[in-house]
Amino acid sequence: MKITISGGGIGGLVTALCLHKNNYEVEVFESVNKVKPLGVGINVLPHAVRVLDYLELLPELEKIAIKTADLIYTNRYGQQFLGDKRGIFAGYKWPQFSIHRGYFQELLYQTCIARIGKKHIHVGHHLDAFEQDENQITARFINRKTGEYIKEVSSDILVGADGINSVSRKQCYPEEGPVIFSGNVLYRGTTLMKPFLNGSTMAMIGSNKQKMVVYPIGHVDEKTGLQLINWVGNLKEEGENRLTVRDWNRQIEKSFLLERYTDWKYDWLDVYQMIDEAIAIYEFPMSDRDPLDTWTFGRFTLLGDAAHPMYPIGSNGASQAILDAAALTKSLNSHNTISDALQAYDQERVPATGKIVRQNRKKGPDAILDLMEDRFPKGFTPEEIPHAEIKQTMSKYKEIAGFDIDTLNQKGTGL
Repeated sequence: MKITISGGGIGGLVTALCLHKNNYEVEVFESVNKVKPLGVGINVLPHAVRVLDYLELLPELEKIAIKTADLIYTNRYGQQFLGDKRGIFAGYKWPQFSIHRGYFQELLYQTCIARIGKKHIHVGHHLDAFEQDENQITARFINRKTGEYIKEVSSDILVGADGINSVSRKQCYPEEGPVIFSGNVLYRGTTLMKPFLNGSTMAMIGSNKQKMVVYPIGHVDEKTGLQLINWVGNLKEEGENRLTVRDWNRQIEKSFLLERYTDWKYDWLDVYQMIDEAIAIYEFPMSDRDPLDTWTFGRFTLLGDAAHPMYPIGSNGASQAILDAAALTKSLNSHNTISDALQAYDQERVPATGKIVRQNRKKGPDAILDLMEDRFPKGFTPEEIPHAEIKQTMSKYKEIAGFDIDTLNQKGTGL
């Protein structure tokens, strides 16, 4: 069976590795001319790391990623109201990794070249359209910048892993329209600085009106004592919505942010200084799309952000794409026909990811930030913390997102 994958991001590359390991003939076509380590930090949760363990990638990941030990929630005054252990430190069989998105993609890309072969991993090939009949599906690729035709590729299955602005999704849903802007703008950056707290903590600060998410994505440099820290400022945009397109690489000046975070200085972290010393800052309109009823049309199916773009809440974007890859491969292994396999994949992943998209629109686990801000706008005493409500919110989200500890730990290393 020959499978074509449109898109060489995290979802597309993990899918290629899973399929190749299970003896499928696979070919990847990526739109950009060169895969570069772009972007900033992401988190990969234990249920997705289990799949990466299956692909024998953990030793390499540990070299470039942090095993997240703690997740803390604080108000805008820096008062902590929740401390939650993560990954292996919470009793999971697998770690949670905090990692630079670009370095992770580069690792996957080089692993695909090594295992699958460079001749099967193509850059500079942008999917333009596809058509199919009862025997095969044919994808047409062009040069994205010039529009020049490159070639057509026929296979048994085409996987559309071409991101939130997916061409393949648009062909299936031509009337869908643009992405849906949340009204929130994310300002993402990285800063080389002294480690904060234990050097492996993720901190959620403030509320959904003004939030700061901070976590390390690199090991401490033995010579300088500095660590690469990823941070994300979340601001509710006021007035007319001027931002609607999702773009990881739109750089902005820092002065606007510094004004908004002037007083965010704590004994364990100076947010103002962290922004001021950032390597670069990128503006990112927080957007998603409505969940679909189906991703599968004959020999074609969607995967990753093309299938279920979601708000970056709860660290689930990349993780769910990785779970898609495993589910698709397992479904192909378990069914005798392409139709049955893709329908089974569809029936498993469409409702599962739809729940997360909807839950993230309700703020996901970050709802506890607003709970504390609304009840205690001037701060709180330890006795006032509603621990039971907070625990219920966190547990519910873990269950919806598929990383409930008891359920996950019962699974072995495999698909």
